[in-house]
Amino acid sequence: MINILFSGNKGVFDGVLTCMLSILKRTTTTEPFHFYIYTMDVSHLKPEYLPISREACDFLQQVAKEYNTENVVERVDVTKLYEREFSGCPNEQCYCSPYTLLRLFADLLDNTPDKLLYLDIDVMFNKDITLLYHQDVTDYEYAAARDHYGKYLLNPNYINAGVLLFNMKRMKETGLLEKARELIKTKKLLFADQDAIYRSTTAKKMLPQKFNDQKFLHKKSTVVRHFSKRLFYLPYPHTDNIKQWRVSDIHRIFHYYSFDEELFEYIYLKKKYEREIEGK
Repeated sequence: MINILFSGNKGVFDGVLTCMLSILKRTTTTEPFHFYIYTMDVSHLKPEYLPISREACDFLQQVAKEYNTENVVERVDVTKLYEREFSGCPNEQCYCSPYTLLRLFADLLDNTPDKLLYLDIDVMFNKDITLLYHQDVTDYEYAAARDHYGKYLLNPNYINAGVLLFNMKRMKETGLLEKARELIKTKKLLFADQDAIYRSTTAKKMLPQKFNDQKFLHKKSTVVRHFSKRLFYLPYPHTDNIKQWRVSDIHRIFHYYSFDEELFEYIYLKKKYEREIEGK
């Protein structure tokens, strides 16, 4: 079983679907996938902070099972855990959203597998996921690649937490996530969960940038393309946050066409979801 973790609110459907399609279409393994989605209701903070619905997760599971009948999409509501651990904490209004903090609960939940690949929803696999998932992390708490900007501005080994291969057994032994939660509760951090994980690390495996390319797609080498916010120099210096489900921008700005099979299927499935589930 290959175990994948996403987290987010009702707005993560597009990202989970596109990422999931890139995983399912580009793997040759016969191993089934177990996709976990941590979610919660914190609409008292913002009206849009509602959990992803059971209906959306059921639809995602239907898609996954078309590739392997043993594939599973599991919705995990961690609202009570969040209220207990992080409600009112200094990082509740963090740079992204409180949903980035949910991966820090992985050691507190029953039946969490010993090996778990956390993915931000704005990633696409350019190559077989087994190249990443079957990395040996026996002697490490997790494996991660460097942050594209942080490795220059903060520390040469500063990680990007958008792609994290967790060794849960080792992390429980060292208390990494427990230490990270304590930092979140007591200190205001610039990059919240990412800083908390980095500061709490005892032993990490540094992966080549191809496992989390945050700026470029190298067709022959990139395993994971991470569509995170990036700096553009033309026509003037500015930042933009172009996600893979913005298909026209992926073509127009990045000139990427290698994901078209996944993205065109996403467009079809999204319309099907809206018609059958949302009644649009």
